[in-house]
Amino acid sequence: MKFGISIFSTATGMPPHLAAQKAEQLGFESFFVSEHSHIPVSTDFPIGDEVPLIYKSMYDPFVAMAAAASVTSTIKLGTAICILPQHNPINCAKSLATIDQISGGRVVFGIGAGWNPPEMEHHGVRFSDRFSVTQESVEVMKAFWSEEEAAFHGKHFDIQPSWMWPKPVQSPYPELSLAGAGPNILNRAVKIAGGWMPVFAMQWHDSMVGKQTPLETLGEDQQTLRRLEAEMGKPKTIISAMGLPPTPQYIDYLLEHDVERMILTAPNDETAACEDTIDQYAQAISAYL
Repeated sequence: MKFGISIFSTATGMPPHLAAQKAEQLGFESFFVSEHSHIPVSTDFPIGDEVPLIYKSMYDPFVAMAAAASVTSTIKLGTAICILPQHNPINCAKSLATIDQISGGRVVFGIGAGWNPPEMEHHGVRFSDRFSVTQESVEVMKAFWSEEEAAFHGKHFDIQPSWMWPKPVQSPYPELSLAGAGPNILNRAVKIAGGWMPVFAMQWHDSMVGKQTPLETLGEDQQTLRRLEAEMGKPKTIISAMGLPPTPQYIDYLLEHDVERMILTAPNDETAACEDTIDQYAQAISAYL
């Protein structure tokens, strides 16, 4: 199993290029940044009474990834997650292909459909359309990444035959993972992305439905993924697990269930805490490297 670090990259915390550089030096396989373009004041925050400052002040994820690419050479660089319906897919394809080129093929694209209705609607996307927009956006991006003349005709996007270079270094395109929970997420992960990026709950409560995934259902979820892969003729779905601490109990459980990557989130309200946490995570996983 591989191990990654994820942060909310902000101007008040550890800069993303320095956090990525440190993660690479300590042997982590991957480094991820998250995204919120803005937070409307009317937001109903699902996991607290008020929205924390770090949610309101994230760097642009693609700029943060490019900065990290400039000071690293081996660590994979990704989003965990990019809220894809809030992006124009042509611009998004161009940005990620550019980063994949300048990084030498190190992009991992974690995507989500979003949870905040007013934030989504400020981007001109109806909240009820977010999953269909996500699916079409991925299809548009794959076409631009892999075809000499890309075209797409769908409900949300109508694109006449077009050229776009550069193509990603990774062929036909970077690793894709869909984040999310709920009854349809596994089907969507196999169909749209080829990767699943769940946030596992250590202790389950019904209020977590649709937000996180029960850890005890991982075995059943893997069986469902294998069935869906066979039905759709898709390759094995890569699982990148989030939400768990790097204790032997959880690492061994993920290893037993053939999870490919464990992503550890480092708090990044300020630099020292983030740096110390990355050090602690490195020590915790040292026996597994």
